[in-house]
Amino acid sequence: MLQLLFKNFIRSKGTKFGLLFLLIIGFISLLIGLQFQEKQQNNIAETTIYQKEHIARNASFHKDEIGLLLYYVKFSLVNKTLPINSLVIGQRDVNPSIQSVTIRGLEAQKYDSELNNPSNLLAGNIDFSFVLLYLFPLLIIAFSYNLISEEKESGTWKIVATQSSNTFFYILKLFYVRILSLIGLLTLLLIIAIIFLQIPVDKSFAVFYGIAVLYVLLWFSVCFFIVSLQKNSNFNAVILLTIWLFLIIILPAAINTYIINKYKVPEALELTLKQRNAYHEKWDMDKQTTLNKFYEHYPQFKNYVLPDAEFSWLWYYAMQQMGDDESAVQSKELEAKLEQRNHASEAIAQFIPTLHTQIQLNEIAKSDLKNQLSFLKETTKFHEKLRLHFYPKIFDNAPVEQQDWDDYKVETFTDATEISFTKAFLPLLAFNVLLIGMGWFNFKRMI
Repeated sequence: MLQLLFKNFIRSKGTKFGLLFLLIIGFISLLIGLQFQEKQQNNIAETTIYQKEHIARNASFHKDEIGLLLYYVKFSLVNKTLPINSLVIGQRDVNPSIQSVTIRGLEAQKYDSELNNPSNLLAGNIDFSFVLLYLFPLLIIAFSYNLISEEKESGTWKIVATQSSNTFFYILKLFYVRILSLIGLLTLLLIIAIIFLQIPVDKSFAVFYGIAVLYVLLWFSVCFFIVSLQKNSNFNAVILLTIWLFLIIILPAAINTYIINKYKVPEALELTLKQRNAYHEKWDMDKQTTLNKFYEHYPQFKNYVLPDAEFSWLWYYAMQQMGDDESAVQSKELEAKLEQRNHASEAIAQFIPTLHTQIQLNEIAKSDLKNQLSFLKETTKFHEKLRLHFYPKIFDNAPVEQQDWDDYKVETFTDATEISFTKAFLPLLAFNVLLIGMGWFNFKRMI
């Protein structure tokens, strides 16, 4: 019986076209992921070469003053891109994965990003997560909306009911055939991804695959419940497409609007201007006042006194530091509001399976807002480490040629956030069990 049902299902031209279409789109999404992966790798390679050449070139131009040299020299920190990120680009197409900073004011540099076509950013990338989240459900709906209603409308359901010893078990077989086909297609695409994108089969990939399977089962559970109401095909199609539209587009957009309005974030531009204004106004202030504030921040540098000269690098970098210090309140407020947005999104998403799936896939691929916030914090630590290393050299006017500039390599930040199986799987499991349970109850009551 099962073999016959599978043959009848797969022989349909609509089934073949649907599976082939999804396979092609899935493969295109992997090509897009490969392009993204190559772009990231090229950016890192070019940054490594550029930093070495950039430091060497400036060191040859500015041999007399290390303070002037370090005014220009940039040091880079890379946010490590995992191979699985090719499947879920997430926020990596908006937020930079490389931060190149001088030891001057950080806030004016922290939120720099690559120039991108805003129309492309609005459209987004057709990565694998897009295919999984948006297109798989549509094919599941197309395969399942008329499972019983079509036979009832054609008058063949009574024959099926009389010939089958267990009608409910027959319905389960119909769903089983479709589930097997879609999960088989999903598995095939991910096997291609492993080979094509060189994704390691590790814990991250296992959780990714588990979430993807549960998400596919979720939409079959939705269809199972709607079919269990035993309405006509038109009703099933309309209600399922309405659910798709609501869960995929309308509800996430409404929640995003709510979170944006509830946790209003100060503009990064406003923060940059605050830092720059705080720095520029120091040109008209008493130099010693600026130095005293600098000593409060770094008491270990109190032994460096202001020289009797019109300009000194001690005073200049103290001004830069004060610009960051005086914009610290706005910086912390921005960071806190972004963290509140992230926490609110995760909390609400537990009750919205589509949104939960998207957030979890982004988190697995380290392409979510949490990763970006961690990267910004690491950039702050990286910048502070550079300052503490170079300030004594600048204040002592250490000879440029005595520094081993080849030692300053591009550094890499690795997000060590652990994956929680409970957090990843429990909401999807709960929704699947709930919908299957309600569908089973309806079938038992009506059959």
